[in-house]
Amino acid sequence: MDECTSSLRVADVVGANARDLDRDLAWLGDVLDARLSAHFRPENATRDPLSIPPPRLDASDSPYARLLRDLDVAPEDRLVVLLALVPHVRPQMLDILYTRNEATARGFSEFGGVASTQHGGFLPTGQTAVFLLAGDSLELRFHAMQLFDGAHVLAKQNIVRVGPAVPGEPMLSGLLNISPEFLQRVTTGVESRPIFGSEFPARLVETSLTWEDLVLPQSALDQLDEIRRWMAHGPALLHEWEMGDRLRPNYTSLFYGPPGCGKTLAASLLGKLCGDCEVFKVDLSLIASRYVGDAEKALARVFDAAEHRRWLLFFDEADAIFGKRTRVDDSHDRYANQEVSYLLQRIEDFDGVVVLASNLKHNIDDAFLRRFQSMVHFPMPRAPERLRMWTRAFPRKATLDQGIDLRRIAERHELSGGTIMNVARFASLMALSRGEDRIQLDDLEDGIRRECLKEGRPN
Repeated sequence: MDECTSSLRVADVVGANARDLDRDLAWLGDVLDARLSAHFRPENATRDPLSIPPPRLDASDSPYARLLRDLDVAPEDRLVVLLALVPHVRPQMLDILYTRNEATARGFSEFGGVASTQHGGFLPTGQTAVFLLAGDSLELRFHAMQLFDGAHVLAKQNIVRVGPAVPGEPMLSGLLNISPEFLQRVTTGVESRPIFGSEFPARLVETSLTWEDLVLPQSALDQLDEIRRWMAHGPALLHEWEMGDRLRPNYTSLFYGPPGCGKTLAASLLGKLCGDCEVFKVDLSLIASRYVGDAEKALARVFDAAEHRRWLLFFDEADAIFGKRTRVDDSHDRYANQEVSYLLQRIEDFDGVVVLASNLKHNIDDAFLRRFQSMVHFPMPRAPERLRMWTRAFPRKATLDQGIDLRRIAERHELSGGTIMNVARFASLMALSRGEDRIQLDDLEDGIRRECLKEGRPN
């Protein structure tokens, strides 16, 4: 539940949204009836459909009313939002647009709409919205078309967009899409997170650890603190100090170093320090081998969901896409480079923090490196740093066998933080399986051997 519902009891949210949407949908119905009357019986038209005033929701504290006030949308924007909502909340309301044109023996072209294989109701398109707002007036139509520009609040806030049209067909023939996140907020009041998978290759990453648990050289910690300062004070620098015309609104950083050295943990802690900033880890390896165009679609879903939601996007295994660019020998190479160009453009346009992770810095194309505001090295920990990790690795309820010398183990075995935690988990589970709380040296050494074998190196 977010701040939009903070002053309402959870049980009241659905009712408050339903009450306000009911009033707004009645207003949409009146505007639609007036538009159809003016269209079919212009000689009897008594009022401009857009002169019908919307309901006053100033005193309402429903998530729907709060969003309308926060966005400061015009009545025309509000009508478009309602039109996109109708198929989800009151589909029968648009059945009137199935009216048959007797002259052509089919529906009216000016009403727009697309056929669906599963939904029985009328699905509005951009053309439907323009008809509602403009009727037959070309001047009003041209004004209404501006509502679907990418710079308009409805698109910038990822509320309503016109879907892609079939190549060669009119731009406004695309489906009028309302974002799932907005739909959930103005119905149930709860915004659920997207489901991780090939269609949405990003998942929320969280940590219960603190900044003190991140063991890194001071130089790396200083660079991470620079990112934290941007997250905390970047908006003030751009807007209050009026630097928005000289600085990009985003921050991009490269985290590089061996696996298990804290790159994901550092990104999670940055989000945690930011307070309300969620960290979503994007798995580029999940989409790098997909069909032509599918990678861009999957990435578009991630960026569209992240826009204006204070997400930190963490791209794991960035080498999968940002590696050395290939020579264009065939169509596959051309589309691979196209994916890189698309991702770069979305990163540069993204109003937030993007972190890319790579095991090796030289795996990343030099042309891409110049675009980063910072590059943070996560090296293999040295012996003193490994000792700090070993002393923090075990459960508080566990005791260590007298023969365990953590300092000696730290000096002898060059292990990453992630590997150390794997060993601690193995030894702790062995102790639990014996029904005791004592970590034994044999289990610790066995765990280290297992990890070294897994990594293909000698113990």
